[in-house]
Amino acid sequence: MGFLDNIALGFGVAFSPPNLLFCFIGVVVGTLIGVLPGIGPVATISLLLPATFGMDPTASIIMLAGVYYGAMYGGSTTSILVNIPGEAASIITCLDGYRMARQGRAGPALGMSAFGSFIGGTASIMGLMLLAPVLAKAALKFGPPEYFALMFFGLTMVTYLCRGSVIKGLLMAVAGLAVATVGQDPISGSTRFTMGSITLMDGLGLVPVAMGVFGIGEILTNLESGIKQEVFSARIGSLFPSLQDWVRCKWPIVRGSLIGFFLGILPGAGTVIPTFIAYAVEKRLSRHPEKFGTGVIEGVASPETANNAATGGSMVTLLSLGIPANIVMAVLLGAFVIHGIQPGPLLISKHPALFWGTIASMYVGNMMLLILNVPMIGVWVRLLKIPYRILFPLVVLFCFIGVYSLNNNVNDVLIMVIFGIFGYLMPKFGYEGAPFLMALVLGPMMEIAFRQSLLYGDSLIFFRRPISGAFLIFSVLLLIAPLWSRFAHRRNVLEQVE
Repeated sequence: MGFLDNIALGFGVAFSPPNLLFCFIGVVVGTLIGVLPGIGPVATISLLLPATFGMDPTASIIMLAGVYYGAMYGGSTTSILVNIPGEAASIITCLDGYRMARQGRAGPALGMSAFGSFIGGTASIMGLMLLAPVLAKAALKFGPPEYFALMFFGLTMVTYLCRGSVIKGLLMAVAGLAVATVGQDPISGSTRFTMGSITLMDGLGLVPVAMGVFGIGEILTNLESGIKQEVFSARIGSLFPSLQDWVRCKWPIVRGSLIGFFLGILPGAGTVIPTFIAYAVEKRLSRHPEKFGTGVIEGVASPETANNAATGGSMVTLLSLGIPANIVMAVLLGAFVIHGIQPGPLLISKHPALFWGTIASMYVGNMMLLILNVPMIGVWVRLLKIPYRILFPLVVLFCFIGVYSLNNNVNDVLIMVIFGIFGYLMPKFGYEGAPFLMALVLGPMMEIAFRQSLLYGDSLIFFRRPISGAFLIFSVLLLIAPLWSRFAHRRNVLEQVE
């Protein structure tokens, strides 16, 4: 089949009534999750996983992907109207978006956010269509050593890009790998670290752990911090930016699309880092950088374009290599595995309808989001006024119901509660959940690839093969870099003292 035939196949799958319905459900739920602070796409996708067990795999992946990129759209609404990012990727939008709202320009800020998100999302889908098949063909040359090195590199990147200490990020990754060993040995079938529990024989499930760390933990943190609900209540006005706004934003949107897509491909970059870099680039290139942070529309257009472009970029490595680029992709990888499908180089040949249907549905979903978000701003504003003392307990209740419905096992609920306390305590001591969850997802695959590699030869096999050797060397350099910079800083301080 040619490229155009594949595109036609994808849109045929995406426009089938069931898939169209689940795409709509996904983007609406995602937008709602993005609008409401404290409830992220990771916890939401984890919560929806049990509901997809009886669904067609293509429909379930389309719906869960819609939740992800829909959340990127919704996060900007809260940033602009409440000055609280509904999604982490919309943190930087608060700087200029809320200032524009205070200046009576909430409408253009919301409108440019929606249009920029659509353009960035569309550009990333085009890139995904072109790049994913090429990477998948190249990945067919990979063996177990290359896959182990690539996964190790991805885990290292997530650790390296942590907002806090790299050492703490490394400790969380090691903890995730340790938790991933609970259950049955993938090679011999013997049980490990189960303490006689039948529940643990199957390992610690991704859904209870993810919902605990990123659902219960986040809600407990938000309740403790006491988020203030001060919704900007002035008249929003026209949502369509002026011609002058478009002239000022055309290049920021182009640059934001490119930055978001290519950084989104990198393991660990996620959607937050591209938005900060896109904002910094626009401030650097602006003739009036001092105006950034005072309510300039470029400060809304660029990061909002970048975070939606990053969603398509992150799908590239998941679909073509089977490696999640961020936490949401790790949970989405779990959804693939639950349905008996392994993302990677053979996905296109074995499941072409799912691969091209998912990509086409992202374009359809972006169209839906553009059409829905502009007229539904008023609805989202009303939802933002729901007291958190009512909203958060409902979310916790849904988490309990979702986890229990997995296996009708109360032990799964207990696991979620334990990891919810763990997720609540982590930020208090400067630890992040991303390396932990990524290690939990990648751990079993890394172990299998590592042990299969050793069956081919000794431990030097990883360095005898150029691709795996390059990934491992680069990973080691990333881990050493913070230590070297700390050593150089101390040396400079000592020289100044002397």
